[in-house]
Amino acid sequence: MPTKERKIAFMGFRSVGKSSLIIQYIENQFVDSYDPTIENTFTKQTKVGGQEYSLNVVDTAGQDEYSIIPQSYFININGYVLVYSVNSQKSFEVVKHVYDKIVDMKGRVAVPIVLVGNKRDLRIERVISEEEGRRLAESWNVPFLEASAKEHASVQVIFDSVLNTMRLKENGDQPEKSGCVLS
Repeated sequence: MPTKERKIAFMGFRSVGKSSLIIQYIENQFVDSYDPTIENTFTKQTKVGGQEYSLNVVDTAGQDEYSIIPQSYFININGYVLVYSVNSQKSFEVVKHVYDKIVDMKGRVAVPIVLVGNKRDLRIERVISEEEGRRLAESWNVPFLEASAKEHASVQVIFDSVLNTMRLKENGDQPEKSGCVLS
């Protein structure tokens, strides 16, 4: 089976841990502090469900509800990981805005998306419950999980989930109801 190339974009508000999650996955290390990301692309070979993948992971600059999302974030992107921080209501609101932008640009059924609540290790500072995250993901009909780049919790699962979601959509295994009736 030939290696498939896939491009995944991590998007969300600034300082939610997008870069930390990616670096933990690519390099198996937690980077606590660094300069804000403008945009970086990381590569990694991986295997999920018997399929070899060559991943290009785009670490985007943090978005806010007013930011213009560059066109490059929509071209040739095969899947999205939308990240919010469980200790930030603002990041939870921004991820909804980013989702709406993606749907506007690519269509609801066209693109695999995974919702991630990061920093689950911050139990005391938590303001977004796991249930709130789960409800949002269910309303979008996308996979959801909580992760911690610091504790290396569910980092691999994020990537496996987005790749599996891509595979399902490519194979047509996920029937979507459009509400459209043809007669």
